[in-house]
Amino acid sequence: MSAKSRIARKHRHRRVRVKISGTPERPRLNIFRSLKHIYAQVIDDVEGNTLVAASTIDGEVANQIAGKTKREQAAVVGKVLAGRAQVAGIDQVVFDRGGYLYHGRVKALAEAAREGGLKF
Repeated sequence: MSAKSRIARKHRHRRVRVKISGTPERPRLNIFRSLKHIYAQVIDDVEGNTLVAASTIDGEVANQIAGKTKREQAAVVGKVLAGRAQVAGIDQVVFDRGGYLYHGRVKALAEAAREGGLKF
């Protein structure tokens, strides 16, 4: 990712974060996408705590994603995150796409999280 596109993403993310914030009743689902991996976490911004998280480097997920495309890997991360959120008693979240376009891996993760039971 070039410096210019990284700065543009940060600007988009800042613009979105002004409008959304996670609360204890409805925490924020944040996504970070690197070239190799994808990370997702559910955050309570009032307390400043990460409630649940999942990523492609997580041990449980790493076993499930062997030999899959990046988009399929993102879907697995979304399902695992939704399952962990359900166990933690979280069923509604605010979606924070992190300045990325709602396309490809970000979209796959979001749709898998919805299928897993999260509402946003």
